[in-house]
Amino acid sequence: MKSRHLLAVVAAAVLALAVAACGSSSKSSSSPSASSGSGSDSGSSGGTLNGAGSTLAQPIYQQWGSELKKQGITLNYQGVGSGAGVASFASGTADFAASDPALTPDDLKTIKGSPPVQIPTVFGAITVSYNLSGVDKGLKLDGPTIANIYLGKIKKWNDPAIAGQNPGVKLPDTNITVVHRSDSSGTTKGFTTFLSNYSPEWKSKVGADKDVKWPTGTGAKGNPGVAAAVKQTQGSIGYVEEAYALQNNFTTADVKNKSGKYVEPTLDSTTAAGDGIAVPADLGISTIDSPNPAAYPIVSQTFIDVHTDLCAGGMSKANASAFKTFINYGLGDGQNVAKQLFYAPLPAGLLDKAKAQVSKLQCNGAAL
Repeated sequence: MKSRHLLAVVAAAVLALAVAACGSSSKSSSSPSASSGSGSDSGSSGGTLNGAGSTLAQPIYQQWGSELKKQGITLNYQGVGSGAGVASFASGTADFAASDPALTPDDLKTIKGSPPVQIPTVFGAITVSYNLSGVDKGLKLDGPTIANIYLGKIKKWNDPAIAGQNPGVKLPDTNITVVHRSDSSGTTKGFTTFLSNYSPEWKSKVGADKDVKWPTGTGAKGNPGVAAAVKQTQGSIGYVEEAYALQNNFTTADVKNKSGKYVEPTLDSTTAAGDGIAVPADLGISTIDSPNPAAYPIVSQTFIDVHTDLCAGGMSKANASAFKTFINYGLGDGQNVAKQLFYAPLPAGLLDKAKAQVSKLQCNGAAL
């Protein structure tokens, strides 16, 4: 009965949260003009772009699209989850995919024609958000404890494993309601990768992927769905992208990082996750469990995946030009817009590499 009630609450609240997220993304008056700065491409004559994928990145891309309407660019973006976004791109129903994890060898096998290029755009902290009356923001949790909560082994908020990390905090004898994603999600892959790093039992029984078989809890669709469930359910815990957590005034845990420090999810600690990580030639990075002592440990990068030769991939020349305007804006003025929406900009070194990826884009063999 409890699960059915929670699902009913989630269904009622998801739409309101999604509308709120989009509403918060419409504050263009405080954002830099799309026609200002080196991040724009004033040569674009307009076009229409169809993207699909990450719900983590959805508010950002919708806002970037809104900023570029004045240049005649129309962005149609569907936040369907990273897995579905890559599938839509591979099938040709989307011009680009938005995926939080890097493309895998299996993903690449599904993408025909012009090879894809993946362009990192921003970082987003995956918060451990909770709804527990009387317990202030900053509850301290480490990886093994979070894993045991999601394994169903820790069932009460006053469990000794939680209390031992939070001396002086009065924890209630309240049942923990676990909330997780129900869709194929890059946020899920990031979160479960973190759990696998700290729990051998999680790694062997559940693993890390965009879809996993959850040992316990109730599923909800997208970051908005998990946020809705946490917001409406006393005693709940869920992994929620930072922008959604801040929009809903959630309490979030300080999570123990690789250096043994409990770190709050902030924009600075999220950007810090990009320092000290390995950056492969295709930029297929992972920012989970960064070695940087200042980094929050559960951070997801997000990518735009697009054909290197946009026109050979199915775009018209006008739409290819519009895409380049869109991505140049995102890696330019759009980085400041991302901060206004509670996403962390790329560190300078990675940003330069992302811009270099953009310079490879072509239309029928000719540079854009």
